[in-house]
Amino acid sequence: MKQEEITTNDYLKGIVLNLPESPGIYQYLNEEGTIIYVGKAKNLKRRVSSYFNREHPNGKTRLLVSKIADIKYIVVKTEEDALLLENNLIKKYKPRYNVLLKDDKTYPSICVSNEYFPRVFKTRNIIRNGSSYYGPYSHIPSMNALLELIKKLYPLRSCRHPLTPENIRAGKFDVCLEYHIKNCKGPCIGKQCHEDYLRDIDEIKQILKGDTQIVCDLLMDEMQALASELKFEEAQAIKEKYDLIESYRSRSEVVNRIIHNVDVFSIEMDENSAYINYLHITNGCINQAFTFEYKKRLNETKEELLQLGIIEMRERYKSKSREIIVPFELEMELNGVSFIVPQRGEKKHLLELSIMNVKQYKVDRLKQADKLNPEQKKTRILKEIQEQLHLPKIPAHIECFDNSNIQGSDAVAACVVFRMGKPSKKEYRKFNIKTVEGPDDYASMREVVGRRYTRLLEEGSPLPDLIITDGGKGQMEVVREVIEDELKLSIPIAGLAKDNKHRTSELLYGFPPMTIGVKQNTPLFHLLENIQDEVHRFAITFHRDKRSKSQIASVLDNIPGIGEKRKTALLKAFKSVSRIKKASLEELAEIVGPSIAKNIQEKLKE
Repeated sequence: MKQEEITTNDYLKGIVLNLPESPGIYQYLNEEGTIIYVGKAKNLKRRVSSYFNREHPNGKTRLLVSKIADIKYIVVKTEEDALLLENNLIKKYKPRYNVLLKDDKTYPSICVSNEYFPRVFKTRNIIRNGSSYYGPYSHIPSMNALLELIKKLYPLRSCRHPLTPENIRAGKFDVCLEYHIKNCKGPCIGKQCHEDYLRDIDEIKQILKGDTQIVCDLLMDEMQALASELKFEEAQAIKEKYDLIESYRSRSEVVNRIIHNVDVFSIEMDENSAYINYLHITNGCINQAFTFEYKKRLNETKEELLQLGIIEMRERYKSKSREIIVPFELEMELNGVSFIVPQRGEKKHLLELSIMNVKQYKVDRLKQADKLNPEQKKTRILKEIQEQLHLPKIPAHIECFDNSNIQGSDAVAACVVFRMGKPSKKEYRKFNIKTVEGPDDYASMREVVGRRYTRLLEEGSPLPDLIITDGGKGQMEVVREVIEDELKLSIPIAGLAKDNKHRTSELLYGFPPMTIGVKQNTPLFHLLENIQDEVHRFAITFHRDKRSKSQIASVLDNIPGIGEKRKTALLKAFKSVSRIKKASLEELAEIVGPSIAKNIQEKLKE
């Protein structure tokens, strides 16, 4: 070991030994002084020590540890402070070995401008000028529907004129088309007073916050007051507003409206990414919904990633919810916040809704990736097979066998080859059964598999990564005896069994064979189904061809003077043996001549 390495190791050990047992964040730096990792801990000393006092199974973690040249840390008072600081530092420095938030979109928000007569509009630019912003909205149609509702309820100005009291008194503006079509009450010429306009704005803000109940109560009071004063036309106008809000609320309400100011989080993961869904519930309605993706770096756990996601979303959406619904227990503490894992009821319903959304997002992302890179989809499916069967490597080369016969007659077998999940038809092979008499599928499989891999060994051709039999446990055992006992090869063997309707039903693997659960209508299931259907089709087609040839040969090949050319000519002219039997002597003579025609008629009458 080099002196420099000894010095670095001693230096890092000295830092670790002197770390406080307090909450905080730690930063790992490389030789250039660049921050390569940021983490948080309840106990700094215990957490940082874990990187250096044991062997890490994950290769990326081992690589990270090898790159550490210095350690910096910041002590904080609470775990919540550590979580917030970690989130901010990751966003600031974007360390190489931290999870990467894949969210490069700027989602729109609804702005209520800071003006004398405020405007309400959608924007992607947040300007800190006293204006109020609501969002961001990840689902644009929902935002547009909300803006449309506000437009129907409140005839606000849409112009950009500087409507100051001085400018209005000076008469600098004229009404526009929006005024004439009753989409605006004309505050620019003093037709709508400032107090009335701001009252509408206050109600709009309540709607944007999701507090539609407050607005409904106000409208109901106003409507009843107008009705008691016999102002029925004005009361009817208020009722129409009330009905619109009630209709909107009934569409958006998913649970009891007593569930108020609650956050819901759920998470799904695959090999490289984590997907986290966030819902914010106000008065039983979802007024925020967002799903985002983290790119994994160090094989982070669900718990670690969900913690990051909770901090990120609550900060982004300025959530002050005191209750957070999560799918599993978290070792996470936030001041004044309770974490709930619901087992039943409406909160359980909210969690299921969040899980459904995050699963759909994951599926959509995978579909999108598959469209951009079809080969990636095949690789992913093959990796699934590798994981399910615990194979030493991806089964890029798969071979599948099937037999076909009718009561032992014209027995044949077929082998199909799939490379990277696609059929390689030039490598398909047909086998006539030579050593087996009668209907013995096991003996036929033994012969064919032995012939196939004996030949591959003699030729020095590459062997498959996985052998699949179109059959159950018996077929698998026969293949195993040939591969392992006779040929001394080590090739994984699986079996595909069918149900009573001859459809792919289960995948078998291991000795003794065990059923491997494969969900139907998944890409993995469809690949296995395709392999089984293809080998069955290929075997059946070969068997039918052979049977047809043998039937024809048994009749025509025994007639003197009939060779391959004349047999072909006869079948071409008459299409079948039965039609040849019915043909007249003259019709036959036109094809093969008078003497051969006479031989045909005599032999076919026997």
